[in-house]
Amino acid sequence: MIRTTAMLAFWGLTLPITALVLIPWTLLTGDVRVLYRACMWGAFVGIRLAGIRVRTIGLEKIDTARTYLFMSNHASNIDPPLLLPLIPQRTSVMAKRELFRVPILGTVMRIGDLVPVDRGDREAGIAAVEIATEVVRRGISMTVYIEGTRSSDGKLLPFKKGPFYLALQAGVPVVPITISGTHLVMPKGRFGITPGEVRVFFHEPIEPRDFESREGLMEKVRRAINRGLPRELQPAEAEGSPGELGVKSPGEQGIG
Repeated sequence: MIRTTAMLAFWGLTLPITALVLIPWTLLTGDVRVLYRACMWGAFVGIRLAGIRVRTIGLEKIDTARTYLFMSNHASNIDPPLLLPLIPQRTSVMAKRELFRVPILGTVMRIGDLVPVDRGDREAGIAAVEIATEVVRRGISMTVYIEGTRSSDGKLLPFKKGPFYLALQAGVPVVPITISGTHLVMPKGRFGITPGEVRVFFHEPIEPRDFESREGLMEKVRRAINRGLPRELQPAEAEGSPGELGVKSPGEQGIG
């Protein structure tokens, strides 16, 4: 609990600087890049203070000159501040539509090209895919958690269809990402963080144009993400093993 308190205290101390300096700067200039970099730095430091050691594997596969659709599994509230600073380019995400109605915050989120989404409304979901497609076509990568909610045991849940419509419409490479271990350091439903190691696997980019259907692309992404999970969390038919992906490579980096 001490580690969790340290992380939250650090974020609490940096919040006034963000609110009083960086948010007004963003509103005045219409440029979110400085605020984005500051938020990623803050998330990075917070994760370290929480005692989470992060090893990334496969980051060398990412060409920073290209636009991607990053698709990740999701097992913990700690996943976003852990994953987003690792991605070597600015990335948009989907956020609850209600947040866009908050004064100032909603404006900043729009400047940052975040995408409003309403999980309970099918028409709003279709609109979110259209907005996200335009964001990607402007050269901004997107990161989505394709299960739509957190897994309670680290195993993959059924995938949402929307991200795969987005992939086929936008036509940019899909990068499957496996986050392994966050369901142990901060399980669903628990506030405190247990210090430990988390691994983040960036798999080979997948070209949507190589698939005739959404289902084919979805299965390819599911198999890739499953391969990065520990064997006990993989379904019986999953190919490969964590031993293959867990070998230290030149692209492996550590936080902490």
